[in-house]
Amino acid sequence: MTETSPRKRIRQWISDIFIIISASLIFSLGLHCFTAPNEIAPGGVIGIATIVNSFIALPVGMLYGLFNIPLIIIGLKFLGVKRMVKTIFAVASITVASDWLFVSLPVYRGDKILAAIFGGLLLGLGMGFIYLRESTSGGIDIINRIINKKSPHLKMGAIMLASDAVIISAAMLAFGSIESGLYAIISIFVSGRVVDLILYGSLEGKLLFIFSEKYEQITQVILTEERRGVTFLKGQGAYSGNDRNVICCAVQKNQYARIKRKIGEIDKSAFIVITNIGEVLGEGFRENV
Repeated sequence: MTETSPRKRIRQWISDIFIIISASLIFSLGLHCFTAPNEIAPGGVIGIATIVNSFIALPVGMLYGLFNIPLIIIGLKFLGVKRMVKTIFAVASITVASDWLFVSLPVYRGDKILAAIFGGLLLGLGMGFIYLRESTSGGIDIINRIINKKSPHLKMGAIMLASDAVIISAAMLAFGSIESGLYAIISIFVSGRVVDLILYGSLEGKLLFIFSEKYEQITQVILTEERRGVTFLKGQGAYSGNDRNVICCAVQKNQYARIKRKIGEIDKSAFIVITNIGEVLGEGFRENV
């Protein structure tokens, strides 16, 4: 271990906390300015706090903090101390910002569809960057993280949508309005899409399997012009019995169209199988940490 390693870890920790607090403030803006004043319960403990706030005088932020205490204790067991310490910073920031820091800011009470969309956008931005720093925004997010840890193939946005169904139903009953639940669905959908975009958008790609007699020329173009690695898979034609090299290549989404066009210029009869990749890690992409 080098002498600079502890300093690097400290700098990383400070950076993480700064981003988590900043993201929590964005989250709080969505809550205070758009969802809460329009009786939109955007899922999770925030949704529960919004519903309970309609019955008792305690502010939404304080309810959110109180409801999080037992969930953070659960998270300590399954997600570890480091992540839960970060979560405490997020929960505390959201509570303070919602009830005190932003209390004098004007709120939007207009078209509820706009409130749901922009509220969901801000909530999603906040949650996305909180998740990106290996934290949670507390509440049901802790449970979502545990599910994601046990089943990493499930995207966070999809898990969020599934876990919010009961809260949406409760919001409809509490506010006596089907529309409140429908607006909540819009908000949750928008926030889920934003979370997935932040977490996975830059990591998505395409996986290409290219069958061509001109595989050497195609390989050269991919290696030199697109600077992407290529792997040869040994194949054999079932009909002809001839051996052939199959090009296997992972590329970023913005490279796919160019590579496909260049393959067509080299060999119009090339057979290409393309599949979407949810995440690409490793050399040439994001480091696998």
